[in-house]
Amino acid sequence: MTMHFRSLLPVLLLSSCSVGPDFKLPEVLMPSKWKNGGSQVSTADIPVPGEWWKLFGSSELNKLVDNAMTNNQQLRGALARVETARALVGVQQASWFPTLNMRDGMQYERLSQSSFGANLPPGVTLPKLQRRRYQSLLEESWEVDIWGRVRRAVEGSKAAQFGALETVSAQRLTIAAEVARLYFLAHSLDLQIDVVISTQNWREEALKLQESRFKGGLANEMDVARAKTELELARNDLAALERQRGNAENALAVICGEIPSNFKLAKKSSMPQPPRVPGGLPGTLLQRRPDIRAAEQKMREANAKIGVAKASFYPAFSVNGSGGLESIGTFAFFDQRSRIMTIGPSMTLPIFQGGKLRANLASAKAGYEETLNNYKQTILVALQEVEDSMLDASAYDKQSKALDAAIAAAQETQRLAELRYQKGLASYFEVVDANRTVLNAKLLAAQVQGQRLMASVAMLKALGGGWK
Repeated sequence: MTMHFRSLLPVLLLSSCSVGPDFKLPEVLMPSKWKNGGSQVSTADIPVPGEWWKLFGSSELNKLVDNAMTNNQQLRGALARVETARALVGVQQASWFPTLNMRDGMQYERLSQSSFGANLPPGVTLPKLQRRRYQSLLEESWEVDIWGRVRRAVEGSKAAQFGALETVSAQRLTIAAEVARLYFLAHSLDLQIDVVISTQNWREEALKLQESRFKGGLANEMDVARAKTELELARNDLAALERQRGNAENALAVICGEIPSNFKLAKKSSMPQPPRVPGGLPGTLLQRRPDIRAAEQKMREANAKIGVAKASFYPAFSVNGSGGLESIGTFAFFDQRSRIMTIGPSMTLPIFQGGKLRANLASAKAGYEETLNNYKQTILVALQEVEDSMLDASAYDKQSKALDAAIAAAQETQRLAELRYQKGLASYFEVVDANRTVLNAKLLAAQVQGQRLMASVAMLKALGGGWK
């Protein structure tokens, strides 16, 4: 459908508008304080440091995180998606400008003698019906964005770009947290291995003693068998812990982008104390958590798609033209008489699309509702993660203190059991049982020491990790 330029000109000069809803961030009810906030988390709105892993004071951990930020393959993939989204913004922005193409061509034609000759007066000789048509044209087209279809499309593509950037920040936060978690898990297993090796050495000496006592008639076969059993159980525990430690080391290698067979993490017999984590207020999660910001950008993108879908209901205005040379045959192709040109405005108005436009709009609105619910769910999960990490940090702190006292009591029990056994006042079973209690308490203490550090990592990650 076309219309005269003079009638279309006032429309083109009108200030254009953008149909569809303007984006508004939905209101989300946030708690005023943390349920499990305590000594581990301050209530002041203190930002978490960007390089939060340095709070643990480990140069080895700092190096591992730096390696992961450089070499992790998933992170590289996320960065590539950012470049893709940035390029797609340029694709949408190009629709604001006219397009100009050059078309050269040659066509072989044969006209119908019966149809063409029927239009000629009687006695007029038919022209040559077989011929070649040569063209060299410049073609121009420009859509006038009256209803903001292009603007909404650009708005959506920019939101997708910002969402990809936030996803990279979330990926960095996750990778750094996983590096720290695996690092402390591996060294927690080192502590447990040291405990089992110490217990194994004690049980080897105990077995030698029982065998010597048996030869001297001071012990029975049951005591020797029990000593052997306890020694083999310690060896079993050691093998299991070494396997777990190796798995953690291999996983750490992969997340750092290295080949597991070439990666080695030095063993440690000590662990740092969990740092005091600056917590902030619940409402700051909306600004600090990159996954929440990424979910917000997805809402913006979906909201813009509603505008694009609505714009398709309105007339589309454009200015199209072409110009160049055209001739039958090559003779006089560059002659002035071969020039051709067409230019003018046009309007296209959708009249019947079989329900396609309404279905597209309904799809866009449903897509926005999906992103809205995902945004709210992301916030709920974030709040849960903070509360869980705070609860874990508090519980592991209490467990650590209780286990310290339990180890002291268990060691005293073992000392008394050995003394009673030497005086013939107790069976060897009491010594074995007391030693097993010491082993279990020490293993639990080593586990909790690692879990306390991993809970601190989880809290830093849940609070946003300082990434921007």
